[in-house]
Amino acid sequence: MSRRVAVTGLGVVSPLGCDHNLFFDRLLAGQSGVRRIQTFDVSAYASQIAGEVVDFEVDRFIPKKEQRRMDPFCHYGIAASKLAVQDAGVDFTKEDPTRCGALVGSGIGGLQILEEQMATYHSRGPRFSPFMIPQMITNILAGYVAIEYGLQGPNYCITSACATATHCLGESMRLIRDGEADVMLAGGAEGSICVLGIGGFCAMRALSTRNDEPTRASRPFDRGRDGFVIAEGAGVLLLEEMERAKARGAHIYCELAGYGRTCDAYHITAPHEQGAGASRAMANAIADAKLRPEDITYVNPHATSTQLGDLCEIQAVKTTFGEHAKKLALSATKSMIGHGLGAAGGLESVALAHMIEKGVVHPTINLEDPDAGCDLDFVPHKARELKINAALKNSFGFGGHNATLCFKAVS
Repeated sequence: MSRRVAVTGLGVVSPLGCDHNLFFDRLLAGQSGVRRIQTFDVSAYASQIAGEVVDFEVDRFIPKKEQRRMDPFCHYGIAASKLAVQDAGVDFTKEDPTRCGALVGSGIGGLQILEEQMATYHSRGPRFSPFMIPQMITNILAGYVAIEYGLQGPNYCITSACATATHCLGESMRLIRDGEADVMLAGGAEGSICVLGIGGFCAMRALSTRNDEPTRASRPFDRGRDGFVIAEGAGVLLLEEMERAKARGAHIYCELAGYGRTCDAYHITAPHEQGAGASRAMANAIADAKLRPEDITYVNPHATSTQLGDLCEIQAVKTTFGEHAKKLALSATKSMIGHGLGAAGGLESVALAHMIEKGVVHPTINLEDPDAGCDLDFVPHKARELKINAALKNSFGFGGHNATLCFKAVS
C-alpha cells in the first residue's frame, strides 16, 4: 500500500528538560545537560558524569501507587508517550483501538530494579518482589502505554541496544505504511544511571573520564574524545497515516519516509572498520524513501564520542554519499545530552523533527580539534539556519545492529 507517515506528536524526558520545545531551544543554544552524577556516590568509579534527568516530576504522569511498581525507564517512557499524545491532540477514546499501537522499547530495561532486588537479597535473603520480573523486562513499557490508552493494535518491544528507539520508529512506520495500523506511539526509554550501569560500562572502558569538565566531556569527532557520556530519559513520537492527519487538521512536523536496517555480523561491540553495515543502512533508508543520496541535506549521526565509532561512521557517510558528503551538514545531539542508549534514537528524532520544521540545525559542541578523517561539516559551536528537504537519523547498537531513518519536509 502506498500510505505516507506523518509525525504529529513529540514527547521527551531528557537532561535538557521534559518539554520538547524547551529541549530543542536548549539544543540550539548549545547547552550541555551533562553533570557529575548526583543519585549515588560515584567517587570509586573511573567515570563520574552523566546526562541525568533532573527536573522530572513523575507525579504529573503516574499515580504514586503505580510508580512503586515500575522501574525509572518506565516512568520516563510513559511520560514521554503522554506528552507526545498531548502534543498531537489525539483522543484515543474516539479511535478504533485495533488500529492504534505502540512500539516503545528499551535497550537495557529495569536495571535499577534488578540492582535493588539483589541488594535486598544480600541483606535479607531470598525475599523478592512479585513485581520484579514485570518491572525488569524491556517490553513492559510498551504494555503499559497500550494499557494507558487502550491500544489493541500492534504492541511489542524491539531491543537492539542503542538502535532500539530507531528500530521501533522504523518498524512503526512500516506498520502504518503497510496498512496494519493508523496511529503508532514509537520510540525508546532508558534509566540505567546506577551502580550496575556505570560499573558495567566503566569495566568496558567505554565511558569518558573527563570528570573535572562534565559539560566538555561528550565531544564527538574531536581528537580529544575519550569515550561516551551515559545518559537517561525517553523520546517518543506519535506517527499517523498522512491523509488522516491532514483530514483532522493535525500539526505535522515532518514525514517519516524511509527506513534501513542491517547487521555488521562482525563483532559484539566494535563497528565494522569500514562502516559497511552502517553505509548499507543509510543507502537502504534513502532508497526506501524513493530518494537519491544527493537529495539528503542533513545527517543526524550516532556520534557517540568513542574513538572507533565516530571514525567508522564518518567512513560510512563518505561511502554512502561520495562527493556529496562534503555538502552535507551533520551535528551530534549527543554532544549536549550524552548517550541515552535505547532512548537515543527517539530523543534525536524529536530534535530532527524540529530541525526540519524550523529550518535550523543545532550545533555540535566541544568540537575544538577535529580528528584526522573527521573533515565533514559538523556545524560546530553555533546553530545554523538550513532548509532541510530530507535528512537521515543513524543509530548503531552493540551486536552490530544498524538502523537509519529518513525524514522529509512535508510537501
